[in-house]
Amino acid sequence: MTTASDPVPEGYTSVTPWIVTRDTAGLLDFLKAAFGAEELGRVPVGGSGAIGHAEARIGTAIVMMFDSPFKVDTPAMLRLWVDDADEALERALAAGAALVTPVTDVQAWGDRVARLRDPFGNLWWLQERVEEPDPEDVMRRMDEPKYRKAFEQTQIMDAPGLV
Repeated sequence: MTTASDPVPEGYTSVTPWIVTRDTAGLLDFLKAAFGAEELGRVPVGGSGAIGHAEARIGTAIVMMFDSPFKVDTPAMLRLWVDDADEALERALAAGAALVTPVTDVQAWGDRVARLRDPFGNLWWLQERVEEPDPEDVMRRMDEPKYRKAFEQTQIMDAPGLV
């Protein structure tokens, strides 16, 4: 046995999200169709058909998930960096997601952002980096009506099922 030199296993990041759902198999299908996820594995629970643990890679991140044993739903909120927010949003909608907010103009911090809710209740921020302004420019931009309006759009929480 060798001693681990890095506390983070290869392929993972320092923070790895868990998505808890009532249909992990369906979630895996959605992630593949919407975001091109690669299923890394799943562990069934006995003969029940439930999934006790599953992992998928989306881009450079690994997302873990399992079928919920909890009495209340625990939807996740996730940010996904994409090359093209419009294309990613269209693909997710075609895979069964619901639109929360359309793609915005460029935000003060340099991203275009859209939000969607997947068929399992999770909220996704799709973010496309288009520029990298200096921190001072970001703060200056936040006072400009154009950027303030774009930011406010990403804060809307009155979409069906969100409140």
